[in-house]
Amino acid sequence: MGKNLRQQRRGRGGSQYRSPSHRHLGDIKLPPINEGVGRIIDLIHAPGRTGPLAEVDFEGQVFKMIASEGMQIGQEIFVGSSGAIVPGNIMPLASIPEGTLIYNIESKPGDGGKFVRSAGNAAMVVSRGAKVVVQLPSGAMRTFDPRCRATIGVVAGGGHKEKPFGKAGAKFHAYRSKSKAYFKVRGVAMNPVDHPHGGGSHQHVGKPSTVSRNAPPGRKVGRLSPKRKKGRK
Repeated sequence: MGKNLRQQRRGRGGSQYRSPSHRHLGDIKLPPINEGVGRIIDLIHAPGRTGPLAEVDFEGQVFKMIASEGMQIGQEIFVGSSGAIVPGNIMPLASIPEGTLIYNIESKPGDGGKFVRSAGNAAMVVSRGAKVVVQLPSGAMRTFDPRCRATIGVVAGGGHKEKPFGKAGAKFHAYRSKSKAYFKVRGVAMNPVDHPHGGGSHQHVGKPSTVSRNAPPGRKVGRLSPKRKKGRK
């Protein structure tokens, strides 16, 4: 009798493959404030994220925001178009000069930030007008509504990739914290009891790797319901 495949064990719903979301600090967004001044009261580690967070007190309301390089406890954070171009301040794109590095950019005005949020990343304002053109870390140019807000600076924690993991177990726990699948053993490297692609005198699938979309869960390995190219030669 064969064993359950990885996707069958994952679909069972046990804790082994479940995201440890109880340790995560929730959805991090820009403060829903049009104009105001806050003060950083703490810089905290955020499990499941690549960079640290800053806790900012806005007149008794505490919000968590993605920290920028150079932030410190006690620093004032200005929200609005009248703020200075200082790392950590939150401003609409229409008020940010060309060439300024920014992060946590809103896709639509008021959505709290969707672009450029991981450690060490920053985008740059290229031009302003009816639309604001921003160069993303990938090099791609994207236009935004001038009312969309962004944070000035570079996301903190940019050097987190420079420290070596040292051993595979450390890498496992890092993946586990972010609810990412750990490195997978190939099916052709397994025995026939473990996987439909297993067995044989050398590593080969031994059968067509394309699988019907109507196949039962135990047979759905390989290329699932492949699409035919639009043009046949």
